[in-house]
Amino acid sequence: MKIVFAQGNPDAKYERTRHNTGFLALDLIGEKYGASWKDESKYRARVASVSIQGEKVLLVKPLSYYNDTGLVARQLTDFYKLDPATDFLALHDDLALPLGTVRVRFDGSDAGNNGIKSLNQHLGQQYARIRIGIWSELRDKMDDVAFVLGNFSKDEHEKLAKDVFPKVVELVETFAGSVLELSSYKL
Repeated sequence: MKIVFAQGNPDAKYERTRHNTGFLALDLIGEKYGASWKDESKYRARVASVSIQGEKVLLVKPLSYYNDTGLVARQLTDFYKLDPATDFLALHDDLALPLGTVRVRFDGSDAGNNGIKSLNQHLGQQYARIRIGIWSELRDKMDDVAFVLGNFSKDEHEKLAKDVFPKVVELVETFAGSVLELSSYKL
């Protein structure tokens, strides 16, 4: 069993924001695999169980806020007795990467991302991450909070749907097969 854990904020007002890029990607994965979402109050998460590459995969959208998702991740990995280093994948936006850029990382610091800081605090730094770039020139005209909590433009959203999220789906499918396969994946 594997967990694909998206970073985002649960309120409807954040649904199309840059900080919910992980949720948007996970929604597409869920749609492709016929996910039936269910709120699990004991984990403070919305979850769906699907089969990808013959592997049971739990898709997770925490119901806590972005900066406080680590406890949700810890509860799930403990309950299912999973090793974050091999069985956990986080999907999150990355302010340092240009829109359209997708990077895979397997460990390391939070690089200023408070959601990753929370995950690192509760899981350690050894787990796979898919970093989805959200930077645009608009970022240079406002502070970080206003930018990440702002909505994507129509063009940006179309670019994500056409060019970015299909890459993320492919990476998640690779991860479902093996974290080792993911580590050898070339973008």
